[in-house]
Amino acid sequence: MMKTILFSFTAILILPFCIIAGNATVPGEISVPYPTVTNLAIEWLIDGDDNLNCTVNVKFREKGASEWRNAMLLRRIPAGENLGFSWKNKCSGSIFNLKPGTEYEIKLSLSDPDGGSAEKIITAVTRPVPRISEGAVITDIPAGNYGVLTPENGTQSSPRVYRSVDGSAIYDYINLQNRQWVYLWGLTVKSSGKNSARAIRADGAKNCVIRYCKISGLYGITAYGEGLTNCYIGDNVITGATGWADSTMGAEGANEGEGIQFTGAGNVICHNTVTAFRDCISTMEDEEASDQLCIDIYNNDIYVGADDAVEADFCMGNCRIMRNRITNCYVGLSSQPGLGGPTYFIRNVMYNVVHGAFKFKRNSRGDIALHNTVVKVGAGLAGNDAMDFAFFRNNLAFGGPTGGVEWGGYGAGNPYAADIRSPGEHSSFDYDAVGVWGVNYIAKIGGRPFSEVEPNGIGDIKLEEVFPSVEFPNPPVPEREPQDLRPAAGCIVVDKGEIIPNINDGFLGKGPDCGAYEAGEELPVYGPRPYGIDEETSILKRIYNYFHEPPGYIGKIYCIENKGRYIEIWYNMTSLGRVVILLNSISGRIIHVIQDCLGNPGMYRIQINTNELASGCYLVSLQAGNFITTERIMVR
Repeated sequence: MMKTILFSFTAILILPFCIIAGNATVPGEISVPYPTVTNLAIEWLIDGDDNLNCTVNVKFREKGASEWRNAMLLRRIPAGENLGFSWKNKCSGSIFNLKPGTEYEIKLSLSDPDGGSAEKIITAVTRPVPRISEGAVITDIPAGNYGVLTPENGTQSSPRVYRSVDGSAIYDYINLQNRQWVYLWGLTVKSSGKNSARAIRADGAKNCVIRYCKISGLYGITAYGEGLTNCYIGDNVITGATGWADSTMGAEGANEGEGIQFTGAGNVICHNTVTAFRDCISTMEDEEASDQLCIDIYNNDIYVGADDAVEADFCMGNCRIMRNRITNCYVGLSSQPGLGGPTYFIRNVMYNVVHGAFKFKRNSRGDIALHNTVVKVGAGLAGNDAMDFAFFRNNLAFGGPTGGVEWGGYGAGNPYAADIRSPGEHSSFDYDAVGVWGVNYIAKIGGRPFSEVEPNGIGDIKLEEVFPSVEFPNPPVPEREPQDLRPAAGCIVVDKGEIIPNINDGFLGKGPDCGAYEAGEELPVYGPRPYGIDEETSILKRIYNYFHEPPGYIGKIYCIENKGRYIEIWYNMTSLGRVVILLNSISGRIIHVIQDCLGNPGMYRIQINTNELASGCYLVSLQAGNFITTERIMVR
């Protein structure tokens, strides 16, 4: 059953209104279900408002602070049903980018011109970042190859930690089913399939953490049945075995395996590198979906998803898919369907996706697409099935030639800048920027010209002006490197977005830029962070630790430069220690031990001859002490 937190109100002002069912709004119960580490969801049940014109303004502040900050309006979610699931009449939405473990006051102001206005103040607390506390029971596992690990339960005050300080404890299978307060920290799992097709099975796990692990197998982490509840899966490297070719693409392609697949509420999936699966990160579908709400999926580095990069299907409210980097995937973001919503897709970057950047299908309801960037063959900003109550703002998309192939059996869509075919009468589109490369400009929403639907949108933008150094990915095979998709300074999409409170408050110019990035800003961290860096760490401390010494750090890759016939790797050491540098295939197989020696403090340069390497993407990893960094290189 869905867990919620109900509130008595610290202040209530009910304005006169008529409580007759119909167009007037009758306010009901408010809840804040499943707080996560940096986000809070709000659900305000209502009766009436048949004409869907009530609004709820949101302000928030840390408890004890004097100044209120604005958040997005709650979304209006009328009661509905789809595919055996139903949802209630409500206003619902999220407050983003909050401090972990912090209490907030939230002021909600409901307004309906037909009557029923109200103002209420509630309080809610974000979850703390899970860390190894003083009361933890820690098992440091020695180096070695092991079979099956079935952890013992911990408690909130005394979590049970299974740790490998350098990743040298290697398991075939970890059984996390029905475990509570268990932390898997720095372990390596290499699934042979003998004990399970799943490297880690976590059905029914609650308040568990999987962090700094290296996981490989047909399936990475799965949680079926009751799924996961309030779990944190972050800073892991998860690798499958699916290749990137026309034959592997799509639902009927020669692909198998899921990177992270789960159902359940309150889960945080962040800063993982997930590579070479059918679906890289996915929720469950149809009758296997249970309480899929208040899920955060952010800052993951997703590379080669033969079907979906992020399959957020059957989300039931306040699922937040944000700041993910997606490269070489058949579908970027899937909501097939959203069950009322809101399901948020914010600041995701998609390069060389094929079939669709947005797969909002099966009468999806309540999908919110804000500040996403797309560069792909076929249709750029597209949706080829019925949706409704969608909200698109400040997205940046390029389409183009299809490559002349029906990739994955479904193709890449029409070679249009925008092609959203059945948007629904309650959907809203504006302030998006779209263009094409290599074909004539066409852009449509609901069969109408883009310029008619989006009065503040920007059409017919040019790839070479917005992204001067980015190659259009035609054809989509072979694999391509992730690209820097920050817009060029002064280009047409700069300062042209709509201001959205709590989403783009920190814009750098006169207004927010269209797309995932502001021109000139630093790129986010995608995939695993340096050890000791998390959501609770201040910006200054993040910068200091990255260039100084987080716990266990004695060396890291500084930069990699492609010199044509060889790759040049620069790395630094802060103290004496063993350093191991490996060249790996994209699936994690060791191709060559580049270096294995004791290193003194200092900056070092080494070279890899690429003449004998096949074209494609490789991984270079450096391990020094218990600190591991991994970077991709492309050999052409």
